[in-house]
Amino acid sequence: MTKTNVMKILEQKKIKYEFFEYDSNITDGVEVAKTLGEKPVQVFKTLVTTDSQNHYFVFVIPVCNTLDLKGVAKIVNKKSIDMIKQKELFPLTGYIHGGCSPIGMKKKFMTYFDESINNFEEIYVSAGKVGVQIKINTKDLISLTDGYIGSLVL
Repeated sequence: MTKTNVMKILEQKKIKYEFFEYDSNITDGVEVAKTLGEKPVQVFKTLVTTDSQNHYFVFVIPVCNTLDLKGVAKIVNKKSIDMIKQKELFPLTGYIHGGCSPIGMKKKFMTYFDESINNFEEIYVSAGKVGVQIKINTKDLISLTDGYIGSLVL
């Protein structure tokens, strides 16, 4: 397998990870977790949002949960925020839907992790390509992304 940009960044920074490939036709996060043999609460998805002034925020939450848009708007001190349109994802981040990782986006955005990340020593996130996940130490991931932790889900 060709290394993804995420893997290259982690190796460059000497951060340990494991990668797992799965059928790229599986697009549902809970199904991805099952394929990995993990609980959906330990497999996280990366969501990109925007406010009315085109400020972008990244939220990383368990695949089985739904982002609390009203709640996270308060966290980032905005009146409201919305998910970006799918067609905006690649030009903004360099990633496509289903393969978006909190690591290695084109620009650095404020990144928030759901507080449930504290329940795990390691979590799974996309390796930047549909069909590939990485397992990474949570402290390393938070540090690498300059991430914040908060209550993000409904």
